[in-house]
Amino acid sequence: MTHLTFDVVHTPIGGLILVYEGDALVHADFEDNATRRKTQLTKRYGEYAYEERATPHAIVERFQRYFEGDAKALDELERDVVLSPGGSDVQRRVWTALRTIPTGTTMSYGGLATRIGLPGAARAVGAINGQNPLSVIVPCHRVIGASGALTGYAGGLERKRWLLIHERALGTEVARQ
Repeated sequence: MTHLTFDVVHTPIGGLILVYEGDALVHADFEDNATRRKTQLTKRYGEYAYEERATPHAIVERFQRYFEGDAKALDELERDVVLSPGGSDVQRRVWTALRTIPTGTTMSYGGLATRIGLPGAARAVGAINGQNPLSVIVPCHRVIGASGALTGYAGGLERKRWLLIHERALGTEVARQ
């Protein structure tokens, strides 16, 4: 059985549960996504148990700065913690590419597929995007439909809209959709 630890970082859009394997951050998702969290952790680890432990101050501080308006505060989170999302080679390519979308911008699923050398694989990239185990940190919320519409987000479209407005990536016409 794998032993994991967790902590909750409180944000303006809900508690964000951070799950660790040792010192590596393996999962970050909103508290109300318990079923998704359990499914992803079971798929990765099989049988596991976890207990609460305090997140190191430097990591909490980065999240606080991000949610207080420093939209780039999470860009260098890897200075403070090892990010270990797991996944297949293709999943890791998608998740790595997501981290290259600049704060304050968005990209279409098709654009992301092309960026990783899989033109025409927008749907597959969308599915992988939806399996992102490091919500907010790996900014899957920055990916939108080809038409500019907000589409799918495991945390809910209201959170996606909030994050994009927070990062100044949405104009008012899209923010009202």
